[in-house]
Amino acid sequence: MPIDIETFDHRSASAAGETHAQQIVRFLARNDDSAFERREIAEATGIDPNSVSAVLSRLKERGLVRHKPPYWAIGDRERIATASDFSRSLEALNEQLGAEEMDEWRSAGADTSNSSDDESADE
Repeated sequence: MPIDIETFDHRSASAAGETHAQQIVRFLARNDDSAFERREIAEATGIDPNSVSAVLSRLKERGLVRHKPPYWAIGDRERIATASDFSRSLEALNEQLGAEEMDEWRSAGADTSNSSDDESADE
């Protein structure tokens, strides 16, 4: 059964509480004067090279890293700051209000779509 990406990211958190994406972005940001091969990023972060590949691809799609094969470097600082601010805000809201349950959202969405279908049938 598939899981949503937030659950996946949360499950891949390190002992320090950082996701693989956070570890990779932090590493590249600390070394912003260099570009690295995937293998070098894996060695420096201690993350499995296959996981590094998947994470780098997602980070590239979001504009958080740059890629010129075979090298990877930190992306636009403003985008990274915005993503980091959003992540911190979401964490604070989750702590204050509790994390949202995706299954509940899906169930509520299914209930809403069914009730609107029922209303349409009555008309």
